[in-house]
Amino acid sequence: MKKTKIFILIATITILICAFYITSKGGETGPEEKIIVAASIMPQKEFIEAVGGDKVKVIVMVPPGADPHTYEPQPSQLRELSKAKIYFQVGSGIEFEKTWMEKLKELNPEMKIINCSEGIKLIKEDPHVWTSPQNAIIMVENIYKALIKEDPANREYYTKNKDQYISRLKELDKKFNQTLTEKQNKKILVYHPAWTYLFKDYKIEQITIEQEGKEPSPQKLAKIIQEAKKANIKIIIISPQSNKQSAQAIADEIGAKIVTIDPLAENYIKNMEKMLQTLKDI
Repeated sequence: MKKTKIFILIATITILICAFYITSKGGETGPEEKIIVAASIMPQKEFIEAVGGDKVKVIVMVPPGADPHTYEPQPSQLRELSKAKIYFQVGSGIEFEKTWMEKLKELNPEMKIINCSEGIKLIKEDPHVWTSPQNAIIMVENIYKALIKEDPANREYYTKNKDQYISRLKELDKKFNQTLTEKQNKKILVYHPAWTYLFKDYKIEQITIEQEGKEPSPQKLAKIIQEAKKANIKIIIISPQSNKQSAQAIADEIGAKIVTIDPLAENYIKNMEKMLQTLKDI
């Protein structure tokens, strides 16, 4: 009888100790689990992190320096994508999404798909919708709506971050308007038609060297040179992925300088400020 009581006492103490240990471990404040989200291109990464801050982890499918027209995701990216709760799709018809979006959905059927371009009037010929600060504001709003729906407990945090970043985008838009007011209806020469949305918003006409992804014919090149001379164009904007030979041939003919600006750069506001400084000289 005495042994039984001792056994029960020991068992009770053991249970209490275990319960206390489990409770104390459960009560510890560990690092908050981040929401894993995915996006197609680098500019979206800035948008998402501006709103989500330290509560999100962003997987970018088309890494820096890669071409969205041809890039194929690596196995390591696909493994990460399988954990994502949200995919922030550009939604404007970029080649990567046209080729891969359905396959990515099949890989992670539970993943929510958010169209960042919802509410933007699309231009069929140019999927680079994010290159306009006015469009970037809409994209950030769409990202914000998705995050507060996924994580309503942190709504105030996301709202504060979103408001701060949109304030910066509005200031950027204001600078473009102020700088380009006197330059409306001017022309600029670009290698790849990646800036249609930007120039449309600020009434700048772009002449493109590349036609539907192809190098211009000698006849077309001669016509571009003639038009550029007539418009007194002194700047040619190219992207890092561009073939510089055609651009250089035109630059030599018309006495223009070549400026490289990447529409896929991660540091969106900094990159757009570089574009603004370039446009001051047109």
